[in-house]
Amino acid sequence: MPESEPIPILGGTGALGTGLAKRWASAGAAIVLGSRSAERAEEAATKIREAVPGADVIGLPNEEAAASAEIVFLTVPFRAQSENLNNLRGALRPGQILVDCTVPLAAAVSGKATRSLGVWQGSAAQQAQEMVPEGVTVVAALHTVGAPTLADAGAELGEDVLVCGDRKADKARVARLIELIPGLRAVNAGPLEMARIVEQLTPMLISINSRYKAHSGIRLTGLPAGDHWA
Repeated sequence: MPESEPIPILGGTGALGTGLAKRWASAGAAIVLGSRSAERAEEAATKIREAVPGADVIGLPNEEAAASAEIVFLTVPFRAQSENLNNLRGALRPGQILVDCTVPLAAAVSGKATRSLGVWQGSAAQQAQEMVPEGVTVVAALHTVGAPTLADAGAELGEDVLVCGDRKADKARVARLIELIPGLRAVNAGPLEMARIVEQLTPMLISINSRYKAHSGIRLTGLPAGDHWA
């Protein structure tokens, strides 16, 4: 991906999207915040520019944001995933990578956030792959990084991000962006079908963090040091 390309975050006005935007902006990356409302997108971008001096952040409607780069992040709640993907059919183009961060929490249907919903395709990421236009590749990531921790500029990160996808080259490109955020390490978690396991870690972490009044994440031990994506 050319260095000049921004990082589009669709649904970027939510907690996860704005948290990621702050971290990437602090690392010097250009950000395009997407929302169904252009006004809401620009309001959120303004808040990030105020929080991160010198931040290169703009707000656009989701469709325009999706067209701004080759790698696009979708950070909407599960209840909004299908609607957003339907609206993006004319915006996404072959060759793009959609990074799906969706978790099928029961909270989407007024249930508990510590429970998950069954998805016919196996996972939210696999559902996304069925819905995107032909030629668009879905990679699943960022399910276990807490939005409150991302949003807290003073909080140090020290956790792993499990990345699922069917092509190592695509996962490697996504990993480079994830690792722009200090303290995050991208780990190759296998093909896209493994997202059905990774997505289940989120309700478990929500339960643990509620019990311990904490903001814990996932860290894998015993992995060799160095670049695993070369």
